[in-house]
Amino acid sequence: MPDQRKHRGPHPEDVQLFAETEVLSLQLACNDLSWLLSRGYASASSVKLVGDRYKLAARQRLAVSRCACSDSDRELRLSRRVSPAETKGKPIWLDGYNVLTSIEAALGGGAILHARDGCFRDMASSMAAIARSRKHCRRSECWGKYTQICRWASGLGS
Repeated sequence: MPDQRKHRGPHPEDVQLFAETEVLSLQLACNDLSWLLSRGYASASSVKLVGDRYKLAARQRLAVSRCACSDSDRELRLSRRVSPAETKGKPIWLDGYNVLTSIEAALGGGAILHARDGCFRDMASSMAAIARSRKHCRRSECWGKYTQICRWASGLGS
């Protein structure tokens, strides 16, 4: 039966798919996929190869593909990182939709992934609409507090 949730909380299978017993396999799969990507192999076929090797479910394969990247992509992303202190008092443009969906996923107990490039990514579907609810107010409040801590000149862009 397809997942019919209308929020970005945990997927019904996440407890099993991302259990402590699965972490080592997921990390090894991420390392192998990153190795293949670093050598120029196509992403889709590499995800299939690695997923088959580690017997990963579709959702685990998606998580591994979101966490893996080539060595050159990792270095490029790391070189572009800035700390909140470096942005203090400066305007900053962010994809507000993605920021709010990630906050909503975290507040709802959804899986948050620590990717190889140091970023945190959620497993939420990008097709879902942002719902107005108490959770909407809570995630907006979390984002507002973070922007105050960073002292950015402006908040969200789109």
